Amino acid sequence: MVFGIRAVEEAIAAGKEIEKVFIKKGLQGTLFQGFLDEVRANEIPFQFVPIEKLNRITRKNHQGIIAMISPVVYQSIEQLIPMLYDEGKEPFVLILDHLTDIRNFGAIARTAECAGVHAIIIPERGGAPINSDAIKTSAGALHTIPVCRVNSLNTTAEFLKNSGLKLVAATEKGAEDYDKVDYSGPLALIMGAEDTGVSSQLLAVSDVKSKIPILGEIQSLNVSVAAGVLMYEILKSRK
Repeated sequence: MVFGIRAVEEAIAAGKEIEKVFIKKGLQGTLFQGFLDEVRANEIPFQFVPIEKLNRITRKNHQGIIAMISPVVYQSIEQLIPMLYDEGKEPFVLILDHLTDIRNFGAIARTAECAGVHAIIIPERGGAPINSDAIKTSAGALHTIPVCRVNSLNTTAEFLKNSGLKLVAATEKGAEDYDKVDYSGPLALIMGAEDTGVSSQLLAVSDVKSKIPILGEIQSLNVSVAAGVLMYEILKSRK
C-alpha cells in the first residue's frame, strides 16, 4: 500500500504494478488533476470512494489517495502468445470472466499451474484482486504462472481467436458434455463469475460451449472445482 499523491506518483514512475487507486470523492485542484491524468494515461484502475473507506484502510495522512500495489508483475498476452508459438508450444490459457471470490481465484491459479496452463487472463476492472489471501490460497502459484490483466476480455478473446486458439466456454447451457469436447490444439478455457457465469458476449464468440453434467439437486459446481475438472480433462486429452 502506498498513500499520498507524491508517493503514488513515485510508485507509478518507478514502474510498480498498481492493482487499484482509491481516490476520495470531491478532490479537486491542479495538483490532483495532474495526478488523475497520469493515472488514466497509465491505464491504472481507480475508484472514487468516501473518506470513510480510506480511513478504514489507513489512519495515516493519505491525502485522499491510496494505491494498492500488486504482488505480481502483469504480463502482456499479446507478447506471450507469439512467444509460446516460437517455443513450439500449443498455447493453453485460462480466461476468468469477472470472477470475484479471492479464494476461488487463488485455488484456480494453483490448479492451473499444476495443469500446465500457460497464462491466466483477468479483467482490469470487476475481478478478484491479487492480494495476500489470493497468493496464499494459490500456494504461491500466482508468483509462477503468468497473469495478464486486460482492459477488455471481449477484445482479448477476439485476439486469441485470430491467433489460432479455440475458445471453450464452461456453461451449464452448453451443448456438449465436457468429456466429449475436442480439446486438441491451441486453446483458451473461459470460466465465468460465481453468480452470473460467462458473459453473453464471450459466449457469443466461443467456439465450444462445454457443460459438466449435474446429477444432484444443486444446480452448479463451485467455480474452482469446475475449473479443476475441465483443466485436467484438457490436460488428459492433450497428453
